[in-house]
Amino acid sequence: MFFTNQLEIQRLEKAEALKAIGKNPYRHGTTRDINTSEFKKRFAYINDLEEKKDDKIILTLIGRVKFLRWMGKAVFAKIEDEDGDLQIYFNKEALGEEWFSHIKKLLDVGDIVQVSGYPFITKTGELSLHVITLEIAAKSITPLPEKFHGLQDKELRYRQRYLDIIMNPEVKQTFKTRSKIISVIRRFFEEHGFLEVETPMMHPIPGGANAKPFVTFHNALGVERYLRIAPELYLKRLVVGGFDAVFEINRNFRNEGLDATHNPEFTSIEFYWAHHNYKDLMDLTEKLLYVLLQTLNLPEILPYGDKIIDFSKPFQKISFKDALINIGNIDASILNDKKAIENKLKKDGFDVKPNLNLGQLKAELFDNYIEEKLINPTFVVDYPIEISPLSRRSDEDKNIAERFELFIAGNELANGFNELNDPLDQYARFAAQLEAKAAGDDEAHEMDEDYIKALGYGFAPTAGEGLGIDRLVMLLTNQISVRDVILFPAMKQIKSNDKQNEGDNE
Repeated sequence: MFFTNQLEIQRLEKAEALKAIGKNPYRHGTTRDINTSEFKKRFAYINDLEEKKDDKIILTLIGRVKFLRWMGKAVFAKIEDEDGDLQIYFNKEALGEEWFSHIKKLLDVGDIVQVSGYPFITKTGELSLHVITLEIAAKSITPLPEKFHGLQDKELRYRQRYLDIIMNPEVKQTFKTRSKIISVIRRFFEEHGFLEVETPMMHPIPGGANAKPFVTFHNALGVERYLRIAPELYLKRLVVGGFDAVFEINRNFRNEGLDATHNPEFTSIEFYWAHHNYKDLMDLTEKLLYVLLQTLNLPEILPYGDKIIDFSKPFQKISFKDALINIGNIDASILNDKKAIENKLKKDGFDVKPNLNLGQLKAELFDNYIEEKLINPTFVVDYPIEISPLSRRSDEDKNIAERFELFIAGNELANGFNELNDPLDQYARFAAQLEAKAAGDDEAHEMDEDYIKALGYGFAPTAGEGLGIDRLVMLLTNQISVRDVILFPAMKQIKSNDKQNEGDNE
């Protein structure tokens, strides 16, 4: 038997006892008239009535029992649904002596019940439901964690998110906010003339970003496929085909480590805007952030962990080079000297991978000396071309890409650039990436000949951007770990017989 804990066995016996008296412990066909939140709003006036009740109104609610207090012939309980909780009261007189006697033996905290009754105010002044009928809709076999300590174990919370949501209402609110954020983003782009599209999740060639892919196998085709690193190259094919403004909200997969800001399966929005440039994207992104703050009723001075983020001023813009010099305090004289950069990094205790090009070494400087210092919203612009294989070169400096990244609270939130639309230049960049891969860079970009062919038909001047939704939700809900904004984050597999957290709050 799967349920072997003594308390679980007792509850299984209660489920059988319900069946024995003709009550299905797992009913269907349940309905409700109102949720707990609507109940409280609708019947707030009861407190002003002389009798403190309105027994002419009979309504049905459904919720999980979160608290039970038996008082002889009467019971006070709390039920909880998606929108909140509500106190209910029932007694032997209303339910009948026989059913009340069964309920007293068979009802547990954690059970889902369907209750009907009328609104009233208790002697302590709490709006409640006076129950006249009660049915157990779903019998809980595994007891909830002990009520005074709740579910504190982070590991268990991520593995058993369903239990986390039951025990921690603030978790449920975080994910409701996440859903609202995605809805606002979708509406924002639709209102700005963008078309939502869907592109493949399995790619014949991994591309769209420098990252190690997950590899799978397509049995019918007899070939390897790669879970997409990014939708970029397919979205740009659509612009070649004549769609001027497209976006996609969906998952990406990168075969990388896990930490506070990285999950191998993550959600982003990518959007491409023909006849616009990366400065237009920065303006649009800034506008989107302000719309989100307003819609979520968040202040412009926003707390995040131990930081304070100031959205009250226009977002700062600084070049990649100036950030190295002025924020990272890097000596400008070493920025074009690979050996000097390597020595600087090693001297300060940072590991340096072999065979990095100059742009990659500059990126190492940026990651180690600058990124965490970018607290207020900051666009870093004009990146080294070597680390921007899909970006257009600057007309003023061929070593610079017309690209930006947005940083807030020390985290990269978005990456955008003027798209490279010269097929010959793109072919040469892909070829250079292949050389890097041959030299040991397993995150280097593959050659995508079909994409080069698409560019050959003419790719209108376009700007494109990817924005990480998980990190955005972290920022707007004040969550420091990405696992707290992903319903089911990646976790190391454990054996089924490993000890699980158990408890009872009865």
